[in-house]
Amino acid sequence: MCEPKTLLKYPEPKSQVSFPVFKTDGEKPKNVVEKFLSLFADVRAGEGISALLMALNVFLLLTGYYLLKTAREPLILTEAGAKNEAYLSAAQAILLLGVIPFYGWIGSRVDRLKLVAGANLFFAANLVVFAAIGHAGIHVGVAFYVWVGIFNVFVISQFWQFANDIYTEGQGRRLFPMIGVGSALGAVAGAWLAARLSSRFHSPYELMLLCAIALLISIAIVFAVNRREIRREDAQSAREAEQPLGREGGFQLLARDRYLFWIAILAVTLNMVNSCGEYVIRQLLQNESILRYGQAAASLAQRQRYIATFMGDYLTSYNAAALVMQLLLVSRLIRYAGVRACLFILPCISLAGYSAIAIAPLLSLVRIVKVTENSVDYSLQNTINQALFLPTSREAKYKAKAAVDTFCKRFGDVLTAVLVKTGADLRAICAFSVALALAWLWSATRIAKEHRKRTV
Repeated sequence: MCEPKTLLKYPEPKSQVSFPVFKTDGEKPKNVVEKFLSLFADVRAGEGISALLMALNVFLLLTGYYLLKTAREPLILTEAGAKNEAYLSAAQAILLLGVIPFYGWIGSRVDRLKLVAGANLFFAANLVVFAAIGHAGIHVGVAFYVWVGIFNVFVISQFWQFANDIYTEGQGRRLFPMIGVGSALGAVAGAWLAARLSSRFHSPYELMLLCAIALLISIAIVFAVNRREIRREDAQSAREAEQPLGREGGFQLLARDRYLFWIAILAVTLNMVNSCGEYVIRQLLQNESILRYGQAAASLAQRQRYIATFMGDYLTSYNAAALVMQLLLVSRLIRYAGVRACLFILPCISLAGYSAIAIAPLLSLVRIVKVTENSVDYSLQNTINQALFLPTSREAKYKAKAAVDTFCKRFGDVLTAVLVKTGADLRAICAFSVALALAWLWSATRIAKEHRKRTV
């Protein structure tokens, strides 16, 4: 059983398990920034600057990711098609079987700063290479799709690994909703920028270079936050932060710890439901682009622009809704309902949504359901997913979380690809998603039971 980090920078009331608002005797007065941030979460004196930097960091990462997500769609849909897009997820999962142990091996030999900064620098260099190859006229759609599938889960997961490490359990429950605002805002900004820039740039490769710049800025922020938090920590916590992780691997931790195991199951089922929905909307979008412009080679540029514009507007819609939820609802829902109760909100939405799509698989209806589902997923559910790792060990926060956020998610994509390969029609895929949502609800029940044991 993984032992939670018990050394707290500030005392937390044991009777409250979700974002309480309280004060500590002798606490310093808040500055103007911290008072403003307290509108969205319980931010204490001395926490404001680091929390803002963390929000800026994830803002840049999400902005960059949505630039890449928009860039990959015209490449993969015009070079391989929606069916092959689903199959390529299997390649991502296979690669992650090797990447996860390698990441854990590196984490056991370097401190957290080198681990996080080194990975971001590696991905930034990759983007420069992809842009250069693409500008040379070589097709990179397939390889880039596989790469983005690994990049997006690894970079975002690593950010939250770092956040789980620098904050105690009490701090994380209070600050994660506010930091998540940066995530939601970055997704909106990235989708909005991508929709506008895709029609002005000559190719998707310029978007790759913009993301590389965002990654370099993110590295500088990681250095700044790490330095600030080391100064604030007590001697024991500071020494722990400078130490490499233990030798146990991420998959070993998932197999040994029941709590982590059920979190992994939730990740698989959640991602399968989401992947099924994304396949449905992309297949309908591909069909619509052909109906509008035909399949002739001369219409390729028109189809690419139509797909890119639709995807940019679609991403902007659900990310704007996610931003509003993150600002106004997430901290309050978790504060009054609790982490465990909030686990059940998104699977109930998915259960109702895919039941409706199974009856009428129309592009307009699918868009409404996916905007609703994704907005809740990228605000409330994302915050809950990160908070679940607060009462775990440092090894679990980095290694087990990396396995959950990367391999488990991509394994869900593989299972979706198998479903697509069977030739199931869109209605059958939606019906299967309904069954998956029920399994998702069961895993949430098991997680809630184990979470109660660790936090009460």
